[in-house]
Amino acid sequence: MMGRRVVISQSMYFPWVGMLEQIRLADTLIHYDDVQFSKGSFSNRVQVKLPNGPSWMTVPLHDHHMGQTIEEVQLQPTGPWRARHLAMLEQSFAGAPHAADALELASRVIDGNHATLADLARDSMLSLCSYFDLDKTTRFADAGDFGIGGSGSVRVLELVKAVGGTDYITGHGAKNYLDHRMFEAEGISVSYMDYQCTPYPQSHGAFTPFVSALDLVAHCGRGGLTKIASQTRDWKEFVNEPQ
Repeated sequence: MMGRRVVISQSMYFPWVGMLEQIRLADTLIHYDDVQFSKGSFSNRVQVKLPNGPSWMTVPLHDHHMGQTIEEVQLQPTGPWRARHLAMLEQSFAGAPHAADALELASRVIDGNHATLADLARDSMLSLCSYFDLDKTTRFADAGDFGIGGSGSVRVLELVKAVGGTDYITGHGAKNYLDHRMFEAEGISVSYMDYQCTPYPQSHGAFTPFVSALDLVAHCGRGGLTKIASQTRDWKEFVNEPQ
């Protein structure tokens, strides 16, 4: 039987630790990749720390046009981006105690035979989950496999119900569009992430939580699991707090 705490997320390219925190709390994560790709999303880009400051690592797309879903967007099949990303990571992790783990994980994904952005981003997420054993406690599913149409809060609610969810866990961006009371009317609570952004030893200046979780791998190894430790807050508390 699938779990009761549910996270629904677009797949992200080597996401930040906060995404892994959501996955660690979830009984089920539903990949939400049959929705329109938007430029500036985290599906094809993530920050890494370099000696001169944070820099974006962006996957180039092939023949992309408006309206394509994340599952439909093709990767640039040739070109130097793969070598460039690995070179950036080597520079970022130079001297880190577990750099070899991070680079092996990254190269296995980056050099993989992925045709679409969804395939690449999902592989990168699942590889991080596997490294920290998060896949032992969280099940993974694809939104497109449920045959549930619609959009927005209605579709999200139906997906949560489809896997037997009783608590929907979401990031802060949903605050402005999610119909919280619709969920409550169906007996499903809504919880927002209470990100702790727990510091760990990090290269290249002051700590920042907003870089790829590969950085946590490089600096803490599998012991980094103790830093993936945030909890949640009920939506009423989160939405009503003063800004």
